[in-house]
Amino acid sequence: MLCRIDRGKFWPVAKIIGIDLGTTNSLVAVVDSGIPLVLADGQGRRLTPSVVQVPASGEPIVGWEAKRSRAAHPETTVTSVKRFIGRRGDDLNLAKDLLAYPINANNKKPVTIPLHGCEWLPEELSTEILKTLKIIASEGMLDKPEAAVITVPAYFNDAQRNATRRAGELAGLKVERIINEPTAAALAYGLNSLKEKSKIAVYDLGGGTFDLSILELNKGVFQVLATCGNTCLGGDDIDRVLVEFLSKQIVKSGGPLAAENATVLARVEESAEAAKVQLSSELETTIALPFLTPEFSFEFVLSREQLERLSKPVVKKTREYCLKALADANLNNDDLDQVILVGGQTRMPLVQEFAAEFFGCGQGKPELNTSQNPDEAIALGAAIQGGILSGDFSDLLLLDVTPLSLGIETFGGLMNVIIPRNTTIPVKRGEAFTTVADYQKDVLIHVLQGERERSLDNWSLGRFTLEFEPQPKGMAKVGVQFEIDADGILHVLARDIKTGNEKIVEMRSAVDVDDADVQQMIEESVEHAFDDIEERRWIEAKLRIEQTTEATLKGLEAYGSQLPNEQRSEIEAALTEAKELLTEKGKGGAVTAASLKEFNAKLDSATQPLADLMMDKVMEQMLEKKGILPN
Repeated sequence: MLCRIDRGKFWPVAKIIGIDLGTTNSLVAVVDSGIPLVLADGQGRRLTPSVVQVPASGEPIVGWEAKRSRAAHPETTVTSVKRFIGRRGDDLNLAKDLLAYPINANNKKPVTIPLHGCEWLPEELSTEILKTLKIIASEGMLDKPEAAVITVPAYFNDAQRNATRRAGELAGLKVERIINEPTAAALAYGLNSLKEKSKIAVYDLGGGTFDLSILELNKGVFQVLATCGNTCLGGDDIDRVLVEFLSKQIVKSGGPLAAENATVLARVEESAEAAKVQLSSELETTIALPFLTPEFSFEFVLSREQLERLSKPVVKKTREYCLKALADANLNNDDLDQVILVGGQTRMPLVQEFAAEFFGCGQGKPELNTSQNPDEAIALGAAIQGGILSGDFSDLLLLDVTPLSLGIETFGGLMNVIIPRNTTIPVKRGEAFTTVADYQKDVLIHVLQGERERSLDNWSLGRFTLEFEPQPKGMAKVGVQFEIDADGILHVLARDIKTGNEKIVEMRSAVDVDDADVQQMIEESVEHAFDDIEERRWIEAKLRIEQTTEATLKGLEAYGSQLPNEQRSEIEAALTEAKELLTEKGKGGAVTAASLKEFNAKLDSATQPLADLMMDKVMEQMLEKKGILPN
């Protein structure tokens, strides 16, 4: 069914809009007759600043009006709220952020922003931005939009994704899908080349986040091969170093300390952002701040060369994530066909030069692709994903990946990976486990996320207990199944295979660490790869000695008297040596994984006669039960 609207466009009912909920700016788009379009507000502006001002009375003010009044009302105007969504107080480093508005970051409680006596959650402020985008969409569509696809950084964790979903729901939208920003951008760039087979790198540097994703396009199928990034690295960091530089210049000129005056800080931040944008097209610009205080005005000529010198350390930080994503995808630069630049910060000449140099663009392939508006590509891709879900694009398929490995803790404090990182989602995988103690009544399922071998080096997503019928150790079987849905949300099922008793848990809790530590997990997994593998081998070898020792002691108690004295003495000597090894402190000194493995072979050899005797006795008992007498 088609409905006519005043602007001369035809819109099918129940369109799914695409939303780029950005750190600096947000956009809304929709597919019209197979063409994705970014929608404009009543004044023709397609960008909506992600700025919310909360007055003492009345409704919150969002977008351009809030941005314009920020300098006058800094303590009640919130910017870059996306950096705090879904986060807790103890995983923030507020020293990195010069904030003009107050923030409460207490222990493990969600971050809140106190405004006029009320504590606002970041998702509640994001809701106000989404309501504004919904109004913009309503002005361009006959029916009020009810469903949306919302984008998030690829490295947003479970809590951040759920907080984003909740913001959409509070805005009155049915959130059909949460998709990663670089994946959305690849959809926008690849729409006109559906029949091509190519490998694409999406370099996405926005206001608050950075992602590098490697995708393969093959006849309409977009498959994410790898992704790596930092949810606390972006244009805001360039703004910050520029604000710090300008603040020093103001003090040198006899002016106030910006960090101690919220109004002065807000004006400096506003001017710094404007200067950064202007220097993308000009070689120098004048920053004029009249009457910062009644007695002081400030003027400074800033050159592109100065800005680039300040910005280089921030831009260079993206290098390590590019290297990691390429390594995870098992690709070299010359395996890529295109490098797509996404995010407003990629307008900066320094960023374009860095990307071209790093990927070797301009020397054949890959090609540096800036054909799309970097501010709009993500919103367009979200709209295309909405079109895929609503059937507008029947020849497109999007296959995303999970950025970190997921698994459970097993005996010995090791992480058993069930879903490795960069696995295509949605996905469902499971494994069977058994008990390590006699007649356990329940088992604790400890769900982990990360890349290290030991549980304590990874992040805990949650714990829950499954009760089952007590049995001797090794007899009970527990099936654990992980399912990651299309939004990247994890569902864990544990089932007693014998009785069918089961429990399903949806992991919505936050990873209890700073988001900046997500990429640090990847770095540490590489840095400590050798030690981690050695640690796992050591623990596994130690556990095997313990299990063999326990079984041997029971065997000796039952059948030891039937062994020749020489064999019994050899077994007892091996057990004594095992006890000495197991009481050694840590894995230092000569007690290495290799020495434990060597001892396991010695222990197996010493206990073989007992193992053979025990097997004979078991066979005799089985034959007797069947009424067959041994010869």
